[in-house]
Amino acid sequence: MSAAHQLVVLIDPVARRIDGESVRIAKDVLCAGAQAKICWPQGPEEFAKALARRGGRRTVVVGDDQALLRTVTLLHRERDLDRGELGLIPVGAADSLRLARSLGVPMGAVAAARGVLDGVGRRLDLLVDDCDQVVLGALRVPALGPVRARPAAPTVWGTARSLVRTLVGAPAPVAAAVAHRLRVEADGVLLSDLDQPVAGVSVASADGLAQVVVHGRTGERARASARAVTISGPVGGYRYGADAVVAGPVRTRTWTARPAAWRLILPA
Repeated sequence: MSAAHQLVVLIDPVARRIDGESVRIAKDVLCAGAQAKICWPQGPEEFAKALARRGGRRTVVVGDDQALLRTVTLLHRERDLDRGELGLIPVGAADSLRLARSLGVPMGAVAAARGVLDGVGRRLDLLVDDCDQVVLGALRVPALGPVRARPAAPTVWGTARSLVRTLVGAPAPVAAAVAHRLRVEADGVLLSDLDQPVAGVSVASADGLAQVVVHGRTGERARASARAVTISGPVGGYRYGADAVVAGPVRTRTWTARPAAWRLILPA
């Protein structure tokens, strides 16, 4: 039996609590179409152990954007991200699935499960910062929405999920936005400096590069594509939002684009 039909299915406990029926449906469809080992981790340690023991099986995560981010982060830190493909069955509150939707994952347990069984692995870009944190969607400086510090451990089960909607496809700040002093460099080229107040900066990975936009208080100020982006702030530092997590304050941080770094199973 091929690896595509030998699955290890990691079911996020948050998904079980929010929508147990969708979890059951996804499990039934996967088990009917493949040889599936179902794992019910109760916490981050069990999740990591189940992932490490997947062998040559195709990994499928049943959960929301946070569950996907947790899986990719673990694999990246083990330098094992390029081995095999990941499947996602999106289960969770609507505002916790914005990243999955933007990546092209089918919504709905049946459609997503069939997509995992019949789909193909598509290579996708991501960003990695100088603290080895992974960004799958986009990041904004400063962070928008409620401030919530990044957990010390990368696999902590986070609950700040609503931030995703401000990171993926969010509009540029409006004229009333507060000004921030940020130094932005794209591959060493200065886009903005501390003496030029801005409304914010957004960064996303696309076409193998980091796509950077510096937002002025009255609209877009500068745009660039780069392999690496460095953002520095004042003495007190700045907070930033990356996927569903708010981090900081930090004085300086660099994000590097990793083209085609991971494979997500999507409909053919």
